[in-house]
Amino acid sequence: MITTILTFILVFSILVVFHEYGHYYFAKKSGILVREFAIGFGPKIFSYRKNETTYTVRLLPVGGYVRMAGYEEDIEIKPGTPISLVLDANGKVKTINTSKKKQLVNATPIEVSAVDLEKDLFIEGFVNGESEQATRFSVNRDALLIEEDGTEVQIAPLDVQFQSASLPQRMMTNFAGPMNNIILAIVAFIILAFIQGGVPSYVNEIGEVLPDSTAEQAGLVEGDKVSAIDGEKVSDWNEMVQIIQANPEEELVLSVQHEDGSEEDITIVPDTTKATDGTEHGAIGIQVPMDTSFWAKIGSGFTQTWAVATQIVAALASIFTSGFSVDMFGGPVAIYATTEAVVATGFIGVLNWLAFLSVNLGIINLMPIPALDGGKLVLNIIEGVRGKPLSEEKEGVVTLIGVGLLLLLMLAVTWNDIQRYFL
Repeated sequence: MITTILTFILVFSILVVFHEYGHYYFAKKSGILVREFAIGFGPKIFSYRKNETTYTVRLLPVGGYVRMAGYEEDIEIKPGTPISLVLDANGKVKTINTSKKKQLVNATPIEVSAVDLEKDLFIEGFVNGESEQATRFSVNRDALLIEEDGTEVQIAPLDVQFQSASLPQRMMTNFAGPMNNIILAIVAFIILAFIQGGVPSYVNEIGEVLPDSTAEQAGLVEGDKVSAIDGEKVSDWNEMVQIIQANPEEELVLSVQHEDGSEEDITIVPDTTKATDGTEHGAIGIQVPMDTSFWAKIGSGFTQTWAVATQIVAALASIFTSGFSVDMFGGPVAIYATTEAVVATGFIGVLNWLAFLSVNLGIINLMPIPALDGGKLVLNIIEGVRGKPLSEEKEGVVTLIGVGLLLLLMLAVTWNDIQRYFL
């Protein structure tokens, strides 16, 4: 169980880090201030600040986020809020402390009466409880703000906020998360191919011949090409295997071409084996041939990713043809349950599972649902067509509806997973 839990957390964390790094990287390239890069949700357990960004690890390791200035969140200090300020040598504010958990040396306590951290960059308030005359403090552009939980982030003037970037830059920032998941899947499948020594070629050729198998006893060796079985032409591995599996304990004549160019008819009787579902089929003890070339291994990253992506898209498209069913989806519970089975297969199985989940996360996030990256891209496209963005109120309502629908779906999927795997 410990191994499964650790693997689950590791796989989830890798997926989240790659996804969020895509948003982070292109936001930074677009001049957007990234306040926080978080792994996990909930209470902060660790933080590290470098340059403009605070990197945090949070308690619940089931996701993560990148906080971009002006992007669905804003820091608000309301009038009447007690805070403390640290000033630089020029008397300008360099640190704003709103946390009761942190006490700063040489900080000036004030009760806020007015604040603008976007345009005019000032804080006005009553110092040391005085109520007659408010004092105005100028704020540095790169001043730090300590939030209630103690997280240090940077204030964001309007020119470094998300909406100040160009439309193409914002679209690329929204698209970059799913794109990074696809890239991660390609890389993982390539690594998998190198670890396995090659990729299945599925030609009508015999790969490894298992020791003491029916194939070995009949004289078949690795590299033999099977051109026909019982006079029926076969052009690839799948056709050859289908005929063998369909004829357990039945005599078959294989037309074989050896690597030295000689040809031979070999008679063989497939053994009977049972599948996991109890059905019987024929087997002779051969493995699929492997293409061990460098470019085949590189290419497999793209072909495997494409194959998984098309399967996922087809499954999603079936919602419109076969109807919606919550069984079509799996949440964290299903991922954990599958991870438990995958762990038993070793590192190769876990790596394959990581690649599959990464494609899944990328494709799902591109769905045109508000609150997902795909929904944000739809809003970007609408802005491009209209020549102006939707009003903040309308966009807020659309996003709220999307979040509500996603929460309902997540609850339904999670409950369905619990019933399916544990009840």
